[in-house]
Amino acid sequence: MIACGALGRELDAIKRAHGWRHLRIKCLDARLHNRPAAIPERLRQEIRRSRGRHRRIFVAYADCGTWGGIDRVLAEEGGIERLPGAHCYQFFAGPQRFEQLCEEEPGTFFLTDFLTRSFRRLVVEALQLDRRPELIQAFFGNYRRVVYLSQSQDAQLLAEAQRAARFLGLDFWHVHVGCAALNARLQAQLRSSGERSAADAGLLARAPASAAAASASLAPLGAARPLAAPSAAT
Repeated sequence: MIACGALGRELDAIKRAHGWRHLRIKCLDARLHNRPAAIPERLRQEIRRSRGRHRRIFVAYADCGTWGGIDRVLAEEGGIERLPGAHCYQFFAGPQRFEQLCEEEPGTFFLTDFLTRSFRRLVVEALQLDRRPELIQAFFGNYRRVVYLSQSQDAQLLAEAQRAARFLGLDFWHVHVGCAALNARLQAQLRSSGERSAADAGLLARAPASAAAASASLAPLGAARPLAAPSAAT
């Protein structure tokens, strides 16, 4: 599995919970979200490196602001599958809740446990907000709130997410989502992909179906759409 580094901790927890010892997870640098146009070719490179060493390759990315670029690469590289959806926030919140949050307030900037831990490095420093505070308005002027989609019940992370919202001058909402939606989506995708692989190759390559559910996210990373057009960001 080739995955976004923003999902690495949660994917590893799900892997361990299910006992998927056959599954190797390779995470790409989450900072690629600062340059989403670079993600597809970086994925292509990793896919080609992985060929011949693994029976099956799966990609744990959404579209992630590439405007179909990831899907084009996956099709060109032999129809490799990925997690469905436009953003990794959907994996955690579930598509219905995610759409509801975006419809309630289109100007929503999302945080996850990962992005909360990495907020200074991936947002403040990457966008030079610490050195040029005037850029906060330039990048975030069209946002109205921060929604922290927490995977864990961690008081320190909650406090850090609140500080991030204050730094950006935005209202703060907290929605605890855990990893259940990501876990369910991952199981369904791996099972479906495994069944197709088995049908094509005459092999059975499925992960265990009965395991305890894991309960254990940049343009900029956290924006549901690239900030090249901040007025359309959701």
